[in-house]
Amino acid sequence: METKTYPDYETLSAAVAQIMCDNIRQKPTAVICLASGHTPLLPCRLFVQKANDEHLHISEATFLGLDEWVGVPPENEGSCHYFLYNTVFNPLGLQAGQIHVFNGMAEDLSIECETMDDVIENNGGIDLMIVGIGMNGHIGFNEPGVPFNHLSHVIELDKTTIEVGQKYFPAATTLTKGITIGLQHLMNANKVLLIANGEKKAAIIQQTIESEVSNQIPATIMQTHKNGIIMIDAAASSLLS
Repeated sequence: METKTYPDYETLSAAVAQIMCDNIRQKPTAVICLASGHTPLLPCRLFVQKANDEHLHISEATFLGLDEWVGVPPENEGSCHYFLYNTVFNPLGLQAGQIHVFNGMAEDLSIECETMDDVIENNGGIDLMIVGIGMNGHIGFNEPGVPFNHLSHVIELDKTTIEVGQKYFPAATTLTKGITIGLQHLMNANKVLLIANGEKKAAIIQQTIESEVSNQIPATIMQTHKNGIIMIDAAASSLLS
């Protein structure tokens, strides 16, 4: 693992977008897993802009959604589905076969997990993961205490996730469970970028980088990734020793 610090969120976002474009340019059949949320928003927008401006050959790439709120319909603007389709998939003009996201409304969520695992395996694994970090150290919905060897799975949401998650929704929303790609997939991925910005993330970034590896802070698993990069702005790095 390495840590890279950028002067501000805009510079950080541009660097992430460049890595995404470079990955597809080097491997047109790349499998890219994307998180939704406030931090990935500008990197995703800049990636789409660069891909379109540079006429990046993107028709063979596969895009995965990292996670989803269980019980939240895709048309809800707080859903991960809504974020990814409106920010990345539709602006890029991707075909349906290039996109694989969880359906949080599915009757059988175990089938959703199996399908995602099969997509990842059948495409030779994930080439690039772009993930954020929660205030409790989660990655996706891999909450504190989650086994590191899980593949895709359903999980009870941590209290912090439920509380913080309300910011994505226009009205109070009942959140109890999440469905997510597991940390074993993260460890198997060729490259992982964990991105964070702002002073509010400084404490959990410090714990992620400087604490012992523990599933009580799931993001500490990044310390053991052979090609993991923690990319943060100056504000998020402010407590690092």
